[in-house]
Amino acid sequence: MNETVIDELKKIVGEDRILTSKEDLLCYSFDGTPLRKFMPEVVVLPESADEISRVCKLAQKERFFIVPRGAGTSLSGGAVPSEGGLVLSMTKFNKIIEIDIENLTITVQAGVVTEEINKAVEKYGFFYPPDPASVKVSTIGGNVAENSGGLRGLKYGVTEDYVLGLEVVLPDGDIINTGVKTVKNVAGYNLNKLFIGSEGTIGIITEILLKLIPVPEYKKTFLVCFDDISNAASIVSKIISSRIVPATLEFLDNKTIRCVEEYTKIGLPINAGALLLIELDGNKEKVEKDTEKVIEICKKGKSISVDVARDEDEALKLTEARRSALSALARQKPTIILEDVTVPRNKLAEMVKEIDRISRKFNITIGTFGHIGDGNLHPTCLTDERDENELKRVEKAFSEIFEKAIALGGTISGEHGVEISKKKYLEKMIGSSGIKIMKKIKKVFDPNGILNPGKIF
Repeated sequence: MNETVIDELKKIVGEDRILTSKEDLLCYSFDGTPLRKFMPEVVVLPESADEISRVCKLAQKERFFIVPRGAGTSLSGGAVPSEGGLVLSMTKFNKIIEIDIENLTITVQAGVVTEEINKAVEKYGFFYPPDPASVKVSTIGGNVAENSGGLRGLKYGVTEDYVLGLEVVLPDGDIINTGVKTVKNVAGYNLNKLFIGSEGTIGIITEILLKLIPVPEYKKTFLVCFDDISNAASIVSKIISSRIVPATLEFLDNKTIRCVEEYTKIGLPINAGALLLIELDGNKEKVEKDTEKVIEICKKGKSISVDVARDEDEALKLTEARRSALSALARQKPTIILEDVTVPRNKLAEMVKEIDRISRKFNITIGTFGHIGDGNLHPTCLTDERDENELKRVEKAFSEIFEKAIALGGTISGEHGVEISKKKYLEKMIGSSGIKIMKKIKKVFDPNGILNPGKIF
């Protein structure tokens, strides 16, 4: 990144949208992932796909790396420049381009904050269901690149279930569009699915066409307490097998409950071994009927108590308390390592027991919460990066957790992605042949390896 390259970048985006001072660059040296800090050489803030295309063509000519970055909420190191080079900040791509109620779609730029999408369409009686815990700050482009999930994933699915089309700048500077507004589209390969979850390694997403659905007419939210983690985990399969699919089915263990209550002070039972936050939505008659059935299942499943939210405000407080789990835990120690494993629902009880056993084995503190309805758990370690001996134990502990998830027929990541944090575990999951084919795909799109290097593989 010599002065000649910097001058060429200034010609593309203007001097006011290039950052080179150490103080400015520091902000882009880390994301939501702990222990991953790498200084970029320059940060560029483009405003159009054409500008990004020209930056990519310059990168091909001068052979420098490009790391796309949204809001920096990544929990797997996706937004950090681990090999140096240029960080391409997408914050200027913050426009909602079109709301098309007739076709139930919204077209947005990649830098739009995810929560703003729902704010824009709720007055029409529609919503965009995927809601990662970072919904208030994360951007939709990052959500697509990581295929983010969220609290409503059990019933409504994840990001990929709502992406109809993308505008993407390829590493060689070509700009492609991958979809249309129609419900059906099988013309050629499904390029949408290829770019969704690609973690910024094969293209830079600039614009997204999303599907919308009607807001459910009625909902019920309730909190179920258990004295034992296993009882809480085992109840999940019983609810699903009874043909009830909650919109939200979330889990907090005792460590997380205590931290959240200290943080929010909403009256959570701090002596409970585990909590389930359950929300049912849809037709009022069915929701009321299903609520009775779920409460009956929970009582038979050794729950201590079942408390139904009295009104919408109380329901919102419970949901926001769950969303605050990471922030609440982060207040306890200097360093927090939030991980992400997913197992089949009938293996949940075994997995949460194993996480508890592993934390005791390595004498570390792990609080576990997550989207237990779809088998997605977030074991979260409270530690201090200055304690090298403890960090070594933490790494060994998570290695065992990942291996256990794989052994139970699960995955090393349900929504955070691989990026830097888990790339050494990927081959254990998909095998050497799987790694080989992924590398071939990367080579087709990015033969010179300029885009987000050092990630996934």
